[in-house]
Amino acid sequence: MELQIIWFVLWGVLWGIYFMLDGFVLGTGFMSVFLAENGTEKRVLINTVGPVWDGNEVWLVTAGGVTFAAFPTTYALMFSNLYTALLLLLFALIVRGVAFEFRGKLDSAAWKSGWDKAITISSFLPALLFGVAFGNIFKGIPMRNDFVTANFAYDGSLLTLLNPYGLLTGVLFVLLFAVHGTLYAAIKTTGGLSVRAAVMANKLWLPLLVVAVAFLAYSYPATRLYDNYLKSPLLAVIPVIAVAALLLQRFFSAAGKLHWAFASSCLTIVFVCFTGVTGLFPNLIPSSLDPASNLTIYNSSSSPYTLKIMAVVAFIFVPIVIAYKIWVYRIFRAPVTSQDVLQDPEAY
Repeated sequence: MELQIIWFVLWGVLWGIYFMLDGFVLGTGFMSVFLAENGTEKRVLINTVGPVWDGNEVWLVTAGGVTFAAFPTTYALMFSNLYTALLLLLFALIVRGVAFEFRGKLDSAAWKSGWDKAITISSFLPALLFGVAFGNIFKGIPMRNDFVTANFAYDGSLLTLLNPYGLLTGVLFVLLFAVHGTLYAAIKTTGGLSVRAAVMANKLWLPLLVVAVAFLAYSYPATRLYDNYLKSPLLAVIPVIAVAALLLQRFFSAAGKLHWAFASSCLTIVFVCFTGVTGLFPNLIPSSLDPASNLTIYNSSSSPYTLKIMAVVAFIFVPIVIAYKIWVYRIFRAPVTSQDVLQDPEAY
């Protein structure tokens, strides 16, 4: 297998893992305003994600690092073409981390209320912006590239990205993360808070299904994502797994098997990501203006030697990161209770 293909697969896997892990943190963050009935329950929700949210960001840094090192031209043009959206995303992620840490620093209702609003907004925006960004990548960016002179022209703005398909993908990501976050909250809390989170997950499932069907239907006329599936029908197993996981999620949730429902939600998010990435191949950023300007794994990759060195590094360190994450989640596997946050001065 060619090195470019190996790194394309790893690129897709890293994005899938990131969305699966940070998806429940984002979802818990912006759904907390609907779930928590008082300040103690708000603290409980924050403490369910407190020990893991920053570690989950490692996968975002890794996905960005792989893009930079393996496909530098794609990295450069992505940050040029989507600069405003990515800057808003970065600011939102910074504000979210600061809000988690600063919320409990003062015993003031106004102080905590302000940071609660910051958590809600800074969790909702990344979910929406990630969806809008990937929707536009699936659809194609209005750009022309001259690979000889390394000059490019981007015929668009932030408003260009807010097209119907991009917004639909944004709504899909928001609902995926909302259901993911509420299921996580349901299994990581106790009492009335857990019950409300489980009920909310059930209520959000049908809107998620409707938007997912609309996304699949609209992707046919709006993108070229189906081309690879039509050429190689065996690839259809990827979206089929995504759909099956979504249906199983509802089945397990209705049966009260919340851990299985959350596992199904994880599988749904990962295979939704795989569905889009597989449809893109071999493109990384298609051009909606000129197919000759498509950024692919071949015309935007680093040298073979660089890719080989990176493969060795990834082979050594990715398993270490995975092992560390498994250990962290095992250590903090118990649900968080009101007594935990009231008795522990170190809690958020």
